[in-house]
Amino acid sequence: MGRPRKFEVEQVLEAARDQFWEKGYAATSLDDLMRATGLGKGSLYAAFGDKRQLFLAVLDAYAAWRLEVMRAALGSEAKAIDRLRNLFQAAARPPETTLGDTRGCLLVNSTAELASHDPEVRTRARETFAALEDLFVELVEQARGEGDLAPDTDARELGRLLLAVHQGMEFLAKTGMEREALGRIAEAALEKVLGVAPACREAKGRRRQM
Repeated sequence: MGRPRKFEVEQVLEAARDQFWEKGYAATSLDDLMRATGLGKGSLYAAFGDKRQLFLAVLDAYAAWRLEVMRAALGSEAKAIDRLRNLFQAAARPPETTLGDTRGCLLVNSTAELASHDPEVRTRARETFAALEDLFVELVEQARGEGDLAPDTDARELGRLLLAVHQGMEFLAKTGMEREALGRIAEAALEKVLGVAPACREAKGRRRQM
């Protein structure tokens, strides 16, 4: 029977993720990873293999976490169009971190850095974005079925467009764009792409009718 590991794999992956996220793959050294995780070289290699294998494990964990975060941002509203609104409004309010709002999406960063010469990173990126696209497509299909989008709406085409807008907002947040500006992009996506009035405007309209 092998010796039990004296660390939580999830915690190690999170610590390594933050290093790769902050510095990028190439600029993250083994010393950085050892310092961040609290593990020695032997323990890291025994558990994950080399730096690249650890990075791929980090990407897998990040992809699962990313989808979970996006599903959580949808909220519990009954109508799909309201859940889409929640998702875009959440993208306009990126979480504060010790690095500000400039880290962006680890998967996008890694794809830009490595995908041209690392097919495994490229494959992981494609699979993750396909899952995110499916989430948008599912919501569009539901909104169409609920009568909030036109019956002839192409769910796949619109889902891809919404994913592109959402990812673009994350990239702009990485550049330091102010939340107010991101909020205006979210409103434009809701109104011009989906034909949905922003919640604040709907609230004003309801008050005028009272």
